Amino acid sequence: MTTRLLAAGDHFVLNRLLIDAVRARAPRELEFAEITLDWPIVPFGRVAEVDEASGTEDQMIEALAGAEICLTQMAPLTRRVIEACPKLKLIGIGRGGPVNANLEAAAEHGVTVCYAPGRNAGATAEHTLGMILAAARRIPQTHAELTAGRWRSDYYRYDEVGIELSGSTVGLVGGGAVGHRVAQMLAALGAHVLIHDPYLTETTVGELVSLDELLSRSDVVTLHARVTPETTGMIGAPQIAAMRPGAVIVNCARGALLDYEAVCDAIEGGHLFGAAFDVFPEEPIPVESRLLTTPGVVLTPHLAGASRQTAANAARILAEDVARHLRGEPLAHVAKA
Repeated sequence: MTTRLLAAGDHFVLNRLLIDAVRARAPRELEFAEITLDWPIVPFGRVAEVDEASGTEDQMIEALAGAEICLTQMAPLTRRVIEACPKLKLIGIGRGGPVNANLEAAAEHGVTVCYAPGRNAGATAEHTLGMILAAARRIPQTHAELTAGRWRSDYYRYDEVGIELSGSTVGLVGGGAVGHRVAQMLAALGAHVLIHDPYLTETTVGELVSLDELLSRSDVVTLHARVTPETTGMIGAPQIAAMRPGAVIVNCARGALLDYEAVCDAIEGGHLFGAAFDVFPEEPIPVESRLLTTPGVVLTPHLAGASRQTAANAARILAEDVARHLRGEPLAHVAKA
């Protein structure tokens, strides 16, 4: 019996990656349908009740006709879509959190939702390390000066030069998949690593400490926590004031963790040396944002997890669960409502 699978890829997690990964792992006869969503050429947004989605409900309802399996990264799997697709049994979301799927509606209609935790951990960790070095050594600023025709040897002044990671103390707020990789990289470079994570009782890299101790001891603070009611706004003006003078703060996790206005105040006031951010409270960044004009701030447009390996990992992780589904086995990464 043929099973119909819809690959609803985009311009990052490509349909060919999804289909090739499934074919390599699921020898059962499958019929493939495809639809290509506009992300990241067109930014994602909220669709009905789900977040960070690309495409429309009508588009998905039409494409899912007769499909038992849907593999995607960004498609809006809303209540309306799920209710309109009675043959649908499995949704695979190729990202670390299935925010674009209505998990309650899926559960009510007997649809299992799986996802791809850890798909971008390596890419995000490497990007974080690059951002630390960029902010600590003023790489973007000095590059911009050179391309503008200015040879700024005054950056060699003691107050302008940054720190080496070797011998420095770097504090990680969050020690999960990304944080652990960052800790390993930093330790290999000779940094002393501190980790604050209330869910960890031990670590093979670094020293577990309280948040207050981490802030007061670290030359660099980098954020790797998930956004929860407890972590939202966890680094505000009081926490930034508690950081060491001349420290650097980095956020490649989620914008909601940090008070960006307080960071700008601290840099302009001379308390912090610099900062580097890949995520923001509002995306795209508003043109009037102080982040665009505060000196010493390094910015990238939410692409820390963007690597070819990330896209391939997403396809592989989903395909492995598709194969389990077809064999009638328990899935490895089931999302709960």
